[in-house]
Formats: sequence, C-alpha cells, structure tokens
Amino acid sequence: MEIIGVRFRTAGKIYSFDPDGVKFREGDRVLVETARGLEIGEVARENCEIGSGQTAAPLKKIIRPATEDDSAHWEENARREGEALEVCSKKILAHGLPMKLIDVEITFDRNKIIFYFTADGRVDFRELVKDLASVFRTRIELRQVGVRDEAKILNGIGICGRTLCCATFLEQFAPVSIKMAKDQGLSLNPTKISGSCGRLMCCLKYEQDVYETLTKNLPDVGDVVMTPDGRGEVVSVYTLRQLVRVAVGEDGETEVGVYAVSEIKPIHRTGRRREQSEDDEEIKKLLD
Repeated sequence: MEIIGVRFRTAGKIYSFDPDGVKFREGDRVLVETARGLEIGEVARENCEIGSGQTAAPLKKIIRPATEDDSAHWEENARREGEALEVCSKKILAHGLPMKLIDVEITFDRNKIIFYFTADGRVDFRELVKDLASVFRTRIELRQVGVRDEAKILNGIGICGRTLCCATFLEQFAPVSIKMAKDQGLSLNPTKISGSCGRLMCCLKYEQDVYETLTKNLPDVGDVVMTPDGRGEVVSVYTLRQLVRVAVGEDGETEVGVYAVSEIKPIHRTGRRREQSEDDEEIKKLLD
C-alpha cells in the first residue's frame, strides 16, 4: 500500500494519505479532506510502501496537488486570520473573559474558524461564540490549549539562543521529569531547567537514554567501594567520562582520588543519588 505524509503546521503531526497513484516530492502542497473540511497541507514524507495492516483505518485520498489558485486562496485565508484574531481579542475584552487568545485558523473552505486560547481554568465562552458567529457568519470553535502548545504556536528563542524546538521540529511533546535533570548533573534551579513555557525543557529528554545507559555502571554518591589505593567512599561521579572521585582513607585521614569505573569494586551501596528528596518535590511544585 502506498502512502504519503502530510503536515498542516510547522513541526506539526504528520498524517498519512493515499496519493492515488500520483508521485509527490517533499515540500509539495496538496489539497486534502480532513475531519475539519478541505485543507491545504505540505508533503513531509514522500511516497512510500507500507503493509496493509500498518494503518488503523482506510486512508483518505489526496484530492489534487494544490494549484496557484489554491495557494492564493490559502494566502487570503492567512490574511483573514489576522483580522479574525484582532476581532476576537476585542470581543474577549468586551465580555471580560479570563482567557488569552493565542492563534486563529480558518479552514480552506472557510466553513469553520478555530480560535486557540489559554486560561487558568474552565471558561464559559458561549456568549462569545454567539457574538463571533454573528460577525463571521460561519461555524466557530474555541479550543483551549496548554502552555506547551502555546509556546509551540507562538514560537520564540530558548535559553540556548535558538528558536524553540517545539516550534521547529518536535512533532509531539515527550514526558520530561526532574529525574532527568538529576541524572544529567544539571542545576535543579527551576529558572535554569525550565523553558519559555514554564515547564521542564524538552531537550532534557534528548540525551536521557545515553545517561541511563552510562549510569548503570556507576556507583552512587555515598557508596563504599574498593579502589587500587584501598577502601573509600564515593564523593562524586563523572557520568560521561565514566570516572569516580573517591575519598580513600581511615581514622580521619583521607585523600581524594579519581578512578575509572573499571578500577573500583562496590562494597556497600546506599542508593543515595537516586533517592527522591523533599527538595525535588518543592521544585516540581514550582514548575507545575
């Protein structure tokens, strides 16, 4: 079975469609039918063959490659979206609703206008919908999104100095935890490990698999180990270099040395480094 992948937003999810025998290149615009109506999307994955059992349901066929008229219509919709955003913002202020308007999307066939917003809780926007419907004379949908989705839609610059990953290439958000920051030896200061959205940075996930693999061979801070220079207690570990700092000595006389993991043998494990502390819980509350 032949399919192509189509994306409707930058760094958005890729949806599979039946190319109906037409060959497409990455970047081509196509007109397709979705649950929201007719839409123009961009080919993100060229024609490829898959097994018949790899799709959950029969795929919809591509209606046709986008024409110049289709592209002009799409660009006109983009202009109208700017106007709709301004109108809705004024209506929200007029109704005194506790919500922040983020973005607006008009379907290709103009049968629906979707407004994206954030809010601290549930918002009764029924009167707002009626007001907007009387202005635009079409179906209105208000969709509440989270702070991560807000960052993905609005884009911005991260603390690394580059545009946000979520708005550039991340198709979906992966779970991120404070444990990842601990495993990677990062500061647990919320201002240093949280992104523009106020949640833990997505990039903590990128190297986590490597750190989990490397830490399997490392002792925990506080573990008692045997080194070439005698018995000692682990002071710190260097995960990427696979080195361990050990305080070796007895009767109050100790000397700190650095050893490769292969040079030490565990005697007593405490598991201190991997315990969830009360400080971690406080950090989690701040980030949430």
